[in-house]
Amino acid sequence: MAEARTPELSAERRPKSSPSGFPPDHVIQTRVDNPGDEESCDVCKELFDPILEDRHGATSPGRAPDRPQPRQPAGRRPPGPNYVLSSRVRTGRSIRASACPRTAAAAFRSSSSPWKPRRAWTAAWPRYYALKSRTEAEQQQLIDDHFLFYKPLSPLLLASGMARDWPDARGIWRNDNKTFLVWINEEDHPRVISIQIGGNVKEVFTRFCNGLPQIETLFKSKNYKFMWNPHLGYVLTCPSNLGTGLRAGVHIKLPHLGKHEKFPEVLKRLRLQKQGTGGVDTAAVGGIFDVSNADCLGFSEVELVQMVVDGVKLLIQMEQRLEQGQAIDDLVPAQK
Repeated sequence: MAEARTPELSAERRPKSSPSGFPPDHVIQTRVDNPGDEESCDVCKELFDPILEDRHGATSPGRAPDRPQPRQPAGRRPPGPNYVLSSRVRTGRSIRASACPRTAAAAFRSSSSPWKPRRAWTAAWPRYYALKSRTEAEQQQLIDDHFLFYKPLSPLLLASGMARDWPDARGIWRNDNKTFLVWINEEDHPRVISIQIGGNVKEVFTRFCNGLPQIETLFKSKNYKFMWNPHLGYVLTCPSNLGTGLRAGVHIKLPHLGKHEKFPEVLKRLRLQKQGTGGVDTAAVGGIFDVSNADCLGFSEVELVQMVVDGVKLLIQMEQRLEQGQAIDDLVPAQK
């Protein structure tokens, strides 16, 4: 931001503001401080675009809101249950012209399930859990399923108002077999997640492509629209998720490669990123990393998922080499 915001640019932009009245000095605060103001991306694009280009390597839109969801599944799943522990594909959405997160929670409370169960008599109905009114048993079940999200503790998130009125209007919706869930107001208004044990990313992505349009239909039925523009695609809370908003990833065990000096460079060349399994700013435990696509902007959903599938295969190959005491220099890829 300091490099992009030159004195000349500041002087030119200072008199301007978005249609809803936000001046540039307010726009550059953490986006959550100004919920619903997607026009700021256009008003200050001379400032934002160089930063997004540096972060994503591109500035091009994601899927148009009325274009069909991608149906082409990614390639064959990564090998080795000893390496890939779980797989997920997720994205988020922001509700247009809404500064009140209760709208997202209301959409799910009013409909216990966008999908009817296969049998009306089944006891395993899809459910919406309101964090404000969950029972101790429900909370423990969400913890056991690794579905529960917690009140933000990061100073950045707290300063931006992410924990305002916590836990009001926060909740979790899940399907009957716990492979498709929606976080309500964790960071984005809805965050849609397809997840399962093992490395079958193709199956996870197919479920994601089938489920996301139904979530979008639910919100459209309540007359809610999502933030999207032709320049940046979907506008999410964090600029790192602009574009498609899609993040495909795996929890993968790489005890040898994770300690190798070339690991960060390999990830960079594959356009992947790593973090601990506990989320942002957490360290890997037991050599287990959360590896996902680094960019959401400039690629299609299918391209991003395939990038993760191909990259994970290479990481496993490198780990197997290192297990045998062999070098990996010849496997280091060119920059994607």
